[in-house]
Amino acid sequence: MLQRTLSLSPASLVFLLPPLWELTSEGEKPSELPKKKELENQYAPSRWVIRMGAEEALRTYKQIGIEATRKARDTCRSQLHVPYGDGDGEKMDIYFPDQASVALPFFVFFHGGYWQSGSKDESAFMVNPLTAQGVAVVIVAYDIAPKGTLDRMVDQVARSIAFVEKRYPSNKGIYLCGHSAGAHLAAMVLLTNWTKHGVTPNLRGFFLVSGVYDLQPLVFTSQNAPLLMTLEDAQRNSPQRHLEVARAQPVDPACPVLVAVGQHDSPEFHRQSREFQQALCRGGWRASFEELRDVDHFEIIENLTQKDYALTQIILKTILQEF
Repeated sequence: MLQRTLSLSPASLVFLLPPLWELTSEGEKPSELPKKKELENQYAPSRWVIRMGAEEALRTYKQIGIEATRKARDTCRSQLHVPYGDGDGEKMDIYFPDQASVALPFFVFFHGGYWQSGSKDESAFMVNPLTAQGVAVVIVAYDIAPKGTLDRMVDQVARSIAFVEKRYPSNKGIYLCGHSAGAHLAAMVLLTNWTKHGVTPNLRGFFLVSGVYDLQPLVFTSQNAPLLMTLEDAQRNSPQRHLEVARAQPVDPACPVLVAVGQHDSPEFHRQSREFQQALCRGGWRASFEELRDVDHFEIIENLTQKDYALTQIILKTILQEF
């Protein structure tokens, strides 16, 4: 694999790679096949983990999420499986600080899993560190593939946020966070027209972690098998392309957007994150980029169980400095 044959970091490889995503799904020439193979490698995050094997990394991530969720449910005040819509998959878990108040900041999290795996029931990594500091945490479920389409997931995420705003109108701000596929869904919220939802949420910050913002490369990978995503689907649901073509303007230019990536994420994840942050800045958003040292695609979220972890501290500083 690329990371084992070169002594370069993933970030330094970003500018050495060919345009892997410029492929066609039909009539491929033999010379295109190595590109497609490398594209598959770039969008397989577990292959870039250096601390353990790929399968072990996936198992560890899932287990840490399960244990964190069990601890959160055992130790925090909570409302579980709250419906934000009529669909079976449209549920959320809400965790509260010890002090009773509806005038709280709300941190809303969307899990990853390439839109085809993952669950709110194994994603409460950050609940205990955040609720200990007076922040309510919402973990949102959505219909993953093959049941759910990308269009449906994007709509569900928007409706879940509108639900939080309507349920807690005295909130001190709603802060969105997504990991991997969840970062894509959170990023799509930047483009949401809230008129049809009957409310404009009090969005005060975004934390987009190891996400994919241009979906076109994924059309040509095995990750697309459950999604059945066409190029048109990918373009319609790519926030990067919307920013470049439509030049959408921020509702609140002061709302901070952090685009973060792990040091050991693949070069394509680094490229996507940097280019999305740059596109946001060109569009007038207050966007920043952060490469978190010594973490891979999974540790970057796993470590949110730790109150002293760099990303935990960035999140808390962003939320608490508002008051």
